[in-house]
Amino acid sequence: MARVRYEVARDVCKAVKAILESGVFEHIPSDKIYCVRSRGSRSTAIARIYGLPRAWIVALGSMPGYVIEVISERYDALPPERKLEVLVHELLHIPKTFSGGLRPHGRLVNDSAVRRVLRQLRRAGALERVLRLLEEP
Repeated sequence: MARVRYEVARDVCKAVKAILESGVFEHIPSDKIYCVRSRGSRSTAIARIYGLPRAWIVALGSMPGYVIEVISERYDALPPERKLEVLVHELLHIPKTFSGGLRPHGRLVNDSAVRRVLRQLRRAGALERVLRLLEEP
């Protein structure tokens, strides 16, 4: 059985940073979001987000942080618009408290919330910039 391999996803980090710089997600400090690309996963997910649980934060004397994992086999072939939707969806899982926890799918994390954020990105003038970043290889 093949192992899943991980690498830092600098391209994803650039796009996420541009999303965060738009001001739409004011509660998320960009220096506490990390992005990785996995290869070899059998998951049907396109991407996942991981929070640092409170017990780990206390034990390590750390600050909350989050890792966005994009699954290469599913994410890389997507058009830029769909990649943006995926990244916004993952960011929506981060609560306003930035506590290390995650919001579940439901009222605050759903397709209409993604569309709302995309409209906000357009109004902030950031949509085209992020899409250009997502077109880069």
